[in-house]
Amino acid sequence: MTDVPVFAGLLTALCAVVALAIVSSRMSKLLRVPPPAVLLVAAALASDLFPALSRMPIEQVQRTVTVALVLILFDGGMGLGLDRFRREAAAIAWLGVAGTLATAAALAAVAHLLFGLDWRAGLLLGTALAPTDPAVVFSVLGGREFAGRGLLLLKGESGANDPVGIALMASLLAAGGAAGWTAVGTAGREFALQMVVGLAVGAVAGPLLVWTMRRMRLPDQGLDPLWTLAAAGLTYGLATLAHGSGFLAVFVCGIVAGDARARHQREIEHFHSALASLGEIVAFTVLGLTVSLRSLATGSTLWIGLGMAVLLALVVRPLLVGLVLARVRLSAPERAFVLWAGLKGAVPILLGTYLLSAGVRDAHRLYGVVFVVVTFSVLVQGGLVPVVARLVRLPLHTAADPVP
Repeated sequence: MTDVPVFAGLLTALCAVVALAIVSSRMSKLLRVPPPAVLLVAAALASDLFPALSRMPIEQVQRTVTVALVLILFDGGMGLGLDRFRREAAAIAWLGVAGTLATAAALAAVAHLLFGLDWRAGLLLGTALAPTDPAVVFSVLGGREFAGRGLLLLKGESGANDPVGIALMASLLAAGGAAGWTAVGTAGREFALQMVVGLAVGAVAGPLLVWTMRRMRLPDQGLDPLWTLAAAGLTYGLATLAHGSGFLAVFVCGIVAGDARARHQREIEHFHSALASLGEIVAFTVLGLTVSLRSLATGSTLWIGLGMAVLLALVVRPLLVGLVLARVRLSAPERAFVLWAGLKGAVPILLGTYLLSAGVRDAHRLYGVVFVVVTFSVLVQGGLVPVVARLVRLPLHTAADPVP
């Protein structure tokens, strides 16, 4: 019983953080700053003021954020639904895979040629920064929608390229110190295995989940959302144990489950939406605690991060993703908005922690660069999303309003 006060103190601190994070969403709206930016910067400041907060082992950080991403990706998949996804599957797959790989390669070249990083460090950094983030995209849009295909492509891209980026990073780290084409072959085989297995597990788990949602009669309707939550966790775990991408499997399973039309479907969707919001709060808070703002001000980390953030937002994404989208029919305002609103978030920082745990040379500087780029993306790009929508004359509507 002697540890009861300690446990009570930890529980109090945890709930206080969650409560403050929820309240911060209101403050961020008043300040016109995206909620993830408030969480990230506030947590980083807290870790500087109270160093004990930053002592969480990096493996525990990764596990916590992984659970949060499972919740976010499953909810993101449900939000898309199979019917909507099927109409844009080719464009989303092309954007999520080809766009991510091209962005990673371009950022690697920028890091090497302009900022003097060696090629391996540049490729790892480019891979960490390539994925966009579903939690940030949805949070910044704040329930607003616009007509056309652009919003579906943004949501699909942010859900699809997270598993691609995570699998690519795992493949590169698995290749280790191998040189030349040996490293390329090792990374390529590992990447292909993760994608194929993850897609296969998700494609099997999704219909099975839909079948149980429609046929199984649980004694309490409150158990239905818990059943789908357990299914999402099982899907991630089985795919990962089979050496596949658990994140891709969860996303695909969520897409299939989104059109289940099962009993209590609305309650299930609301439940997972709330869990995804909690996952966003937890992910950005925990990741923010891993960074010392004081350390970012020393050396070249801050300037490399700002330089890459500006080039990514104004040159790399508009050029490369613009080429990927060249044959996709979009209006000019939609195209411009999609190119601007590809925001970075928790996934790049999570990938940065992989560099720390893998013992990559100069990992702490690379991690700092990732943090700076993500902060710029969420704060500056995300903050300017409504402005850009007005500039390109793209009307945004609340989700409750009919979209013309």
